[in-house]
Amino acid sequence: MSETVFRALVAVIGLGFALLFVILVVPPLLTNPDVPGAAMAGFVNPYAAGYASDAIACWLILAVWVGYEAAHRGVRHGWVCLLLGVVPGVATGLAAYLLLRHAQASARDL
Repeated sequence: MSETVFRALVAVIGLGFALLFVILVVPPLLTNPDVPGAAMAGFVNPYAAGYASDAIACWLILAVWVGYEAAHRGVRHGWVCLLLGVVPGVATGLAAYLLLRHAQASARDL
């Protein structure tokens, strides 16, 4: 896979998830702005709780990775990706971090 295809795919998937989040979550949240209730709705049954727990664990792993690479590899501004990992979600935060990390690594190689 070429670098251009990699960057394009990661960007499209990350932005695609963000768009899906806006389409699925924002309208009901505007109707009933109960953010804690919306967050807890991810735990309404065992299946939803499994997916919600997976998303939380993935964000925690991303946070550990971002912290490690900031300290040991000098990757800057990863905290922005952690915020994106909360809203709209880990898929967008991870995609942003991969693109940020790739850009910084490529700049160092030049």
